[in-house]
Amino acid sequence: MMKTILIAAIMSALLGSTANSATFLDGAYGEKEGCTYSKTGESSGADEFFLLNDEGVTTATAFCAFSGKPTKTTTGFKIVTQCESEGDKGQKETIELKKSTDGYTINFKDGTSWGPLPKCQ
Repeated sequence: MMKTILIAAIMSALLGSTANSATFLDGAYGEKEGCTYSKTGESSGADEFFLLNDEGVTTATAFCAFSGKPTKTTTGFKIVTQCESEGDKGQKETIELKKSTDGYTINFKDGTSWGPLPKCQ
């Protein structure tokens, strides 16, 4: 009986955390190295590395974690992110993920843009 209750509690916790995860993209987006990392979890150490998924944007030198719920726009999404590079955390900011036929382009407030990143196959 106790074992059944424990299993039920674990399953409830797992399902609850999955339900709270924001899934808004229809898959991972990136260039060759980023898509390989998405599939295998292994990095080749390449200097050119971009991966966009529901967790954030990963590059060769930075990770920009998403927080909060994305806001749907006519061309994609806006979402709050905070980038970290070599141990230094940047300010939280809202970025735009703009979708086109070529994939997503990531636009920052300062005018920096990454992409377009095609959908990983």
